[in-house]
Amino acid sequence: MSVAIHWFRRDLRLTDNSALNAAARRDQLVPVYLVSDWRDSHEWCGAPRQEFLCGCLASLARNIEHKGGRLIIRSGRADEALERLVRESGATAITFNRDPDPFGRAMEAKVAAMAERLGVEVIACKDHALHERDEVLTGSGSPFRVFTPYARAWTKLDKPAPGRALARLSVPEHLQSEPLPRLATWGLRPDAQIIEPGEAAARKRFERFLDGPVLDYAALRDIPAAESTSRLSQDLRFGTLSIREVHARCMEVAAKNPVRRRSIEIFVNELIWREFYMQALWFHPEVLAHEMQEPCRQLAWRDHWRPEERPAGEAFQRWCRGETGFPIVDAGMRQLDATGFMHNRVRMIVAMFLTKDLHVWWMHGESWFMRRLVDGEIASNNGGWQWSASTGTDAAPYFRIQNPWSQSKRFDPDGDYIKRWVPELRDVPTAQMHGPPERPLAKGYPLPMVDHAAEREAALEMFRR
Repeated sequence: MSVAIHWFRRDLRLTDNSALNAAARRDQLVPVYLVSDWRDSHEWCGAPRQEFLCGCLASLARNIEHKGGRLIIRSGRADEALERLVRESGATAITFNRDPDPFGRAMEAKVAAMAERLGVEVIACKDHALHERDEVLTGSGSPFRVFTPYARAWTKLDKPAPGRALARLSVPEHLQSEPLPRLATWGLRPDAQIIEPGEAAARKRFERFLDGPVLDYAALRDIPAAESTSRLSQDLRFGTLSIREVHARCMEVAAKNPVRRRSIEIFVNELIWREFYMQALWFHPEVLAHEMQEPCRQLAWRDHWRPEERPAGEAFQRWCRGETGFPIVDAGMRQLDATGFMHNRVRMIVAMFLTKDLHVWWMHGESWFMRRLVDGEIASNNGGWQWSASTGTDAAPYFRIQNPWSQSKRFDPDGDYIKRWVPELRDVPTAQMHGPPERPLAKGYPLPMVDHAAEREAALEMFRR
């Protein structure tokens, strides 16, 4: 009897799961999730994302039981835990879906070395992206550094079709499992009202998006109060939805709605950005340590030390708390703190405010986002922060500095988003929120902590130097 271990990682679903389907071809399958062993704090992770992970694992365990199997939970270093499981189960193969970040890649290499030593086959599959690693290259065979030509090349490639859902599972009965992880496993407590986790919840969100919002995506995607985005980012991050299915279903809707096809294409463009940043991280893992553009490594940022070394200063702390005196910035930061999510347009506004108005090193913002975001994806988060800081691949030109006042007037003209997340401003006339006030807008709400016009000039000078 042949036995395969499937190592669940960022693919917490039973539908259209490349490596899981490969493992299911064996007589018996051991589905395992390996719980990380860090405790109390992590510069790249926090309670919102771990709470979502716990919910996804509980959902996955129920789904596996419904198929006749049992999710095995183990903890510790992946290569060591998998070696013990191979010896206990008699498995002759280990399957997993490849990780796009360098930390995952490093562990994959250790697992492969262990498997070779034991004579166990390793089946590593593409699953997290439609096109990964070296599939989208320039004519000379090098990676793209600019998004637009990358997107053109990406669009021309044939897309893999969605696969099947798993029908039944047969799992060896003698294997022991640890309990499903809880937030307390990492010494954490709930601190945000996060979106519902699990494969079923992800599918409901996807169906809701396809049922109408995707057709209006072009018109409403930048309006944070409209709540018209897909809200699928965490589902793609944890793999509760297949990227193949997301793309294929969108193309089906586009074919049925040719007049609104452009709106759907703009949404797909966001999926391309996601894979562009994954490829950038694959070829340039050094971007996690410093700026992509080498001349920018000499910039004179405030708090120019790594977040794990020591906290940033008071200006950064006020930004984190949503107490800057810039209503659109504070609304975004408070939404992030309360829900583990922030609208994408607002992410750009708050990131550029931190780097161009407060001149704080972007790595502090990158780390804070990873600790607070449910959908924290290392590649996209790093790419977005370096774009805002004008230091990365396809970065915004350094002289393109968003004005938070005009941004809020343009994208939150009625102040609905601001008033939801900054309740002390609910009775303030909307027009007063879109320009620097001479006195506090409301009791307890601070004056703007900086003069945007002056700090814009300071940022320009920093880059010129």
